[in-house]
Amino acid sequence: MTATAPHFGPSPSTHAPRRPLAAAALLAALVGMVFGLLLGGAGPASAHAALTGSDPQDGAVVDTAPKEVTLTFSEQVAMGDDSIRVLDPDGKRADTGAAPRDLQSGSAVKYGVSLHTGLPDGTYTVAWQAVSADSHPVSGAFTFSVGAPSKTTVALPSAEAGGGLVGALYGIARYAAYAGFILLAGGAAFVLACWQRGAGARPLQRLVVHGWMTLTAATLAMLLLRNPYTGSGKLADAFDLDGLKAVLDTKPGAALVSRLLLLGASALFVAVLFGAYAKREDEREKKDLTFGLAIGGTVIAAGIAGTWALAEHASTGIQPGIAMPVDVLHLLAVAAWLGGLAALLVALYRTPDIEAAAVRRFSRIAFGSVLVLTATGIYQSWRQVGTWSALTGTAYGQLLIVKVGLVALLVGIAWISRRWTARLVTSGAGGKGAEPRADARDEVEVEESRTPGTSDAMAEDPARAAQLARQRAAVATAEKKRIRDADPDRSGLRRSVLAEAGVAVALLAVATVLTSTEPGRTEEEAARSSSAAAAPAAEGPVNLTLPFDTGGKNGKGTVRMDIDPARTGANELHIWIDSIDGKAMDVPELKLAFTLGSKDIGPLPVVPVRLTEGHWTASDVQIPMAGNWKVAVTVRTSDIDQTTIDKNVKIG
Repeated sequence: MTATAPHFGPSPSTHAPRRPLAAAALLAALVGMVFGLLLGGAGPASAHAALTGSDPQDGAVVDTAPKEVTLTFSEQVAMGDDSIRVLDPDGKRADTGAAPRDLQSGSAVKYGVSLHTGLPDGTYTVAWQAVSADSHPVSGAFTFSVGAPSKTTVALPSAEAGGGLVGALYGIARYAAYAGFILLAGGAAFVLACWQRGAGARPLQRLVVHGWMTLTAATLAMLLLRNPYTGSGKLADAFDLDGLKAVLDTKPGAALVSRLLLLGASALFVAVLFGAYAKREDEREKKDLTFGLAIGGTVIAAGIAGTWALAEHASTGIQPGIAMPVDVLHLLAVAAWLGGLAALLVALYRTPDIEAAAVRRFSRIAFGSVLVLTATGIYQSWRQVGTWSALTGTAYGQLLIVKVGLVALLVGIAWISRRWTARLVTSGAGGKGAEPRADARDEVEVEESRTPGTSDAMAEDPARAAQLARQRAAVATAEKKRIRDADPDRSGLRRSVLAEAGVAVALLAVATVLTSTEPGRTEEEAARSSSAAAAPAAEGPVNLTLPFDTGGKNGKGTVRMDIDPARTGANELHIWIDSIDGKAMDVPELKLAFTLGSKDIGPLPVVPVRLTEGHWTASDVQIPMAGNWKVAVTVRTSDIDQTTIDKNVKIG
C-alpha cells in the first residue's frame, strides 16, 4: 500500500510544503526494504510435512535388495506419479516407475514404490518430493546400500522444493495477494462505514481498484506458478497446460480458481459502489443501498478470505473446523484495520475535505479490529506453536514474536493517532489553520480585467475559456491544500497514520513469511516422531575403555577406543592400548567387529591400521543403522595368547 504526495496544480505560495514528498519517499523506502526482506528470505519454503522414517533407513546396509522402498511422513502429503525415485549406483531407475502406493494404516502416513528384481550390490539413492496438506512443497533424498557401500554417480539434490527463482516469484505473488485483498476489502469498508461521501473521491476509487487489480494479477500468477513451484522449479513450466490441469485438481488450485470467481463478483460490487452509489442523492435510497452493499461486500470478502483458510495452515493440524472460521475472522479484521488505514492515509493526503467524524468512526472500527485480532491471534498462536520451547526454539515461533512486537508497535502508534483524532474533533473539521484568502479565487478574474476585451475573447474562443476555467480550479484546489496543510492537528494525524502504514507494510511481510514457515507445533512433533523411530543416539563421539587379560606374560592391559561421530554412515576409529603401568603397548594383532543383534546384522569386521606404538586407527567404518551395537575387540599378545572383550554402545 502506497500513498504518493498530493499535487493540486500550482500553489499560490512560493513556499510549498515538502512534508508530503518526504512522506512518499519514506513509504517508498519502506516498501523497498520489505521487498528486500522478501527476496532475501525467499529461499526454499520450510517443510510442513517431515519424513519421519523409511525402510530401508537412511545410510542402512542390507544383505539383499528389498522388494520395495517405503517412506513415512509426519502428516498427510499429496504424491504425484514420479514423487519417489530410486536410482542405482549408475544413476538408472531402480524402481518400476509406477505411482507411489498409499500404505497408510491408522495414523501413519506411508507411501511405497516397488523395485526391480535382481538389483546389483552398491549404494542406492532415494529422491522424493511431495506437497504438504497446507499446500507447501517438501522434498529430500537419502541413500542406502545393498551388500556394501559403493561409489555412485548420483548427486544428492542441494536445492529443496519451492526454492530458486520460482520460489521467489511465488513468495512475491503471495505478498501481493495479501496486500491487494487488504486494500480492496479495507478500502471499500472504509467508504461504506466511515466516509460515504468518499465514494465519489477519485483517490479512494483508485486505491480500491488498484487493490482489486493487484489481487487478481497475483492470484493468476500463483495459479500459473503453482506447477513449477511444487514440481520442477523451472519457470518455463508455468505455461505447461498439462501441469496447469493437474494443479486445478488439487485443493490449492481449487482455492485459487474460487478466488478468481469471487473477484468477478467483487468487480460488480466495486462498480456499484463507485458508480450508482456515489451518485445517489436520495438519503433513504442511499441508506438501503448501503445496507445491501455492506451485506454483499461482507459475504464476498469472507469468501475471498476463506480461500486462504481452505488451503493454508488453518486447514491442517488440530481443530481445523474451528481454525478455518477463526482464520477468516482474522483476515477480515486485518483488512478492516490496515486497509482502512491505507484509505485514511490517502484521504488525508489527497482529499482536503474529509470530515473529522469519518476519522472518528474509523478509530472505533480500528479498535474493534484490534480486539478481534487479539482474540483470534491468541488462538492461532496456541494452535500453531503449542509450547514455550517451540515459541523460542523454532523459526515459526521466532517470527511470531517479531509479528507480535510489530503489532504492539502498531497499536502504540494507533493510540497516538487516536489522540490526534480527538484534537481534530475538538477543534472542528475546519481545523485551526489559516483562513481562506478572499482574493485567492479572484486572481484569475483580476488578470482578466486588466486585458481589454477579455470577456468578448472568451465568448469567441472556447479554448481560452477552458484554459481560464482550469486556472480557476487550480487556484481553488491549491487554496484548499494550503488551508489543509496549515492545520496542525490534521498534519499531526497524517504523520502518525503514515507511521502506522509503514509498520503495517513490515507486519504484512512478516505475516506472509509465516504462511510459508513450518508451524512450531508440527516441527516439534516431527522431531519427536523421528526420535521415536530411531534408537537413542549417543551424544557426540563415543569413548570406550576395555580392560583385557590374555593369560600370558605381559598379557594385561587396557584398550581405549574413540568412535567419531558415532552415527549411521562413515565413522572414524582411534584405538590405544596401554599396559598395566600406563605405557603404550604394542601387540601383534588387533581386530574389531560390530554386531546389531536386534536386526541380525553382523558381525561387521574392522581391521585397524597401526600408526605408532600403541596407537591404531580405522577410517570409513560404516555403521548401517542406529541401534544398540556390540563392539567386540580381539587382542593377541603372543603366538598363543589372545582374548576377545566386548561392550554394548548406543550409536545413532
